[in-house]
Amino acid sequence: MTASAVWRPFTQHALEPDPPTIVRAEGAWLTTADGARILDAISSWWVTTHGHRHPKIMAAIAEAAQNLDQIIFAGLTHAPAERLATELVALAPSGLTRVFFSDSGSTAVEVAIKMALGAFRNRGVARARIAALDGAYHGDTIGTMSVGERGVFNAAYEPLFYEVERIPFPGDGAEQAALDALEAAGRRGDLAALLLEPLVLGAGGMRMYGPETLARLAEVARAHGALVIADEVMTGWGRTGTLFACQQAGISPDILCTSKGLTGGAVPLAATLATDEIFEAHWSTDRSKTFFHSSSFTANPIACAAALANLAVWREEPVAERVTALCEAQAARLARFEGDRRFRNVRRCGTIAAVDLVVADPGYLADVGPRLRAFFLERGLLVRPLGDVVYLMPPYCVTEPELDRLYEAIEEAGEMFGSSR
Repeated sequence: MTASAVWRPFTQHALEPDPPTIVRAEGAWLTTADGARILDAISSWWVTTHGHRHPKIMAAIAEAAQNLDQIIFAGLTHAPAERLATELVALAPSGLTRVFFSDSGSTAVEVAIKMALGAFRNRGVARARIAALDGAYHGDTIGTMSVGERGVFNAAYEPLFYEVERIPFPGDGAEQAALDALEAAGRRGDLAALLLEPLVLGAGGMRMYGPETLARLAEVARAHGALVIADEVMTGWGRTGTLFACQQAGISPDILCTSKGLTGGAVPLAATLATDEIFEAHWSTDRSKTFFHSSSFTANPIACAAALANLAVWREEPVAERVTALCEAQAARLARFEGDRRFRNVRRCGTIAAVDLVVADPGYLADVGPRLRAFFLERGLLVRPLGDVVYLMPPYCVTEPELDRLYEAIEEAGEMFGSSR
């Protein structure tokens, strides 16, 4: 038994060693209590965009804390939230005019689902079915687990889940099957919404599909009167090469969920953006049509100040150029694995790069996963493979020599753990 009282996320304590204690973070690097430095190649679970402790964001947090802490957001408001909502509407795909704040990606998606179902119910329309992609991950609350992939992650909780229309993953060669399945679901007339991670299924294995397919899926859903919900919790804030992944498909979803990079990764905050039409479905003199959702920390002023500073960084610094440079750098380095029989499915979307390590026992629970984590950590690298899937999602401040170090380690991992069969 571990001496620590902490119960860690996605950790089997009976099998894993006690983790290093981090005492400082700066840029792309973490420093441990014993002075070792660790290169954060996964942006601390995909949240840190510009790098740890960006000075402008840290300064905004400190300044906000001089005047405000948590303020109830039902019946009161404050300037950081009002300004942030206005700026998010200006940045988001057109038509998204209302902003509901919460505190994590899971809750942002829960909010989106409830908005969609509430809108139809308040209009007296019998639509209550959600379509989602096979292999999707949308969070770990009951509602988001219901729309996510069923498996070892959530098998214990299946009695609590609601039924979802499953759409085959629209990867290369399977695009038409996905469109046909969505078409069939739409024809039944009870589909409320299509929920998807645009372009990249993150925790589902960094599986990628094209913008044209995303656009066609949205078109089919809307042809049958269903809403389109874009879960941009991971894909937003430049990860796929554009501010939001939906922009590459030229679509404006009816609801968009954002978190992770919303504050540059500094503090927790989430937002669910919706159209006027969805807001108006809840606008009524009948109080039973209220949108009944809340989080105690909704629109935390300090978190909103951090998000405003993040938006200022995007405006005032060459972030788009950094994103483009990282996209190109990842592409150039990934090329070494093409034709290497120890790796397969070499792929990239924007700043996200991934390869599958060829092993005898693949999958998320493959024994190679923990061994790879330990291998990278021994080399001062924070890389957290999804089983046999090795991916890199570094902050945008990562340097070319740092990337070289990461790719050399992946190549070495292929030699140690990969199979050429």
